[in-house]
Amino acid sequence: MIEPRSYRSKFPVGFPIENWKPAGTPTRTPIFGSWCRLEPLNGEIHGNSLFEEFSEDTNAALWTYLPYGPFENVEDFKNWIKKNCLGSDPLFHAIIDPHTNRALGVASYLRINQSSGVIEVGHINYGPKLQQSRAGTEVMYLMMKHAFDDLGYRRYEWKCDALNERSRKAAVRLGMTFEGLFRQATIYKNRNRDTAWYSILDCEWPQMKNAFEKWLAPGNFLKNGEQIGHLNDFK
Repeated sequence: MIEPRSYRSKFPVGFPIENWKPAGTPTRTPIFGSWCRLEPLNGEIHGNSLFEEFSEDTNAALWTYLPYGPFENVEDFKNWIKKNCLGSDPLFHAIIDPHTNRALGVASYLRINQSSGVIEVGHINYGPKLQQSRAGTEVMYLMMKHAFDDLGYRRYEWKCDALNERSRKAAVRLGMTFEGLFRQATIYKNRNRDTAWYSILDCEWPQMKNAFEKWLAPGNFLKNGEQIGHLNDFK
């Protein structure tokens, strides 16, 4: 996949930024949407349902491009959460189905740089029920909205293994701009990773926010849940 390099910063290189204030601190508080709820990840509360949801992926493909997993059993999974997912950076959220109160996946903020107003979304892992769903897209909308509108970030990043075509397509669909590859960026699971970088800027967010809200509107879906207009139709 080769994406065009379309840099759309509202500030030229070296442009002075007056009255800049550092962005806010993401906190361990819930974020509510219409189709999902985000709440701070807790192994004792969410571990069982997450392990069950992830186990529905019988080929363990969910873990291919993550540096950890799959896990042998639920206790191993909960111990991993306890050791790795309870801090402030990365700040993990469980993605909750508001009708069943079951956790269907996780996503996090990470590499949080308040002084420069830069934040990344990552550790995204959706169970099968959450994939290609309204809730799955709403999660990304809610996290962007919180970062830009509530906390005042200037730049929102997405990074993934360059071989992860699914993640790269998702980044473009969500309004991200491809910025290039970091070659031989890291090693995980005994293989090299080139990292693809994407971002969306605060100046681009209003247009993308409008697209998300039009796409998520109830009138854009049939009774069976099928979308009428694609997200790209509203950009």
